[in-house]
Amino acid sequence: MEGMIAIWQRDIIKFFRDRTRMMGSFSMPILFLIVFGVGMGGSMESLVTAGTDAGSEFNYVEFIFPGIVSMTLLMTSVFSSLSVIQDRDFGYMREILVSPLSRVNIALGKMLGSATVALIQGIMMFIMMPVLGITIDFVSFLQVIPVMFMIACAFSSLGLLVASLLTSMQGFQLVVQILVMPMIFLSGALFPLNNMPAWVEFLVTLNPVTYGVDLMKHIMIDVENLSPMVLEEMGLNLSFFGMPVTATGEVFFLLGFTAALILLATLSFRRANG
Repeated sequence: MEGMIAIWQRDIIKFFRDRTRMMGSFSMPILFLIVFGVGMGGSMESLVTAGTDAGSEFNYVEFIFPGIVSMTLLMTSVFSSLSVIQDRDFGYMREILVSPLSRVNIALGKMLGSATVALIQGIMMFIMMPVLGITIDFVSFLQVIPVMFMIACAFSSLGLLVASLLTSMQGFQLVVQILVMPMIFLSGALFPLNNMPAWVEFLVTLNPVTYGVDLMKHIMIDVENLSPMVLEEMGLNLSFFGMPVTATGEVFFLLGFTAALILLATLSFRRANG
């Protein structure tokens, strides 16, 4: 346990010491907020609500903000796992692997470090809310934090698995970019999940980001006071191969995804020292 905490603490200290990384990681989410949320907000609201009387209920900036926070969590948690390759290059990872620490504690320590960094950056995105003209009540804010941490853990595990299998930073960045961007665009983070071709719906259903984004939206958006028509147009009525998706189901899906990837990353670390 102490070894796991030490690995977690090291990643947190590295994050706060690297101010360039801290500020640079906001560039992509803020760009998406400006381009999609502010620049295209009016057009998207018109397209989504065309032919309905739901125009006043659909706020595209409010719809996209949980998705942007999820994007921040995804990108930060995955790319934070790049430190595994950096540590391997500098010999630090080899020292850990030959130590008495169990591979599970190593994997959990790296995952928790990356997830905590991602959570901090995700929470900092809420500073943008007054500028965008959207609000969140304190209770919803407290409810969304553990969900954000769970999402961060899930995709830290993904980054950790990829980093444990690759040997170069360039290869890691290439593979992650190929994985991350489709996962974001096929999750409902930026566009409502409706009127899609069947093959796209299949990919959306298998995408773990879909369930993290949907869970955050149901907490941050007042869905109880939205009409069924608006819920449908906003793509907030998710189904898993025809079965309605519940918040409990989404939580178990993300926990199972995290556990499976941590197991695979642990086996990969064990093989690396085998």
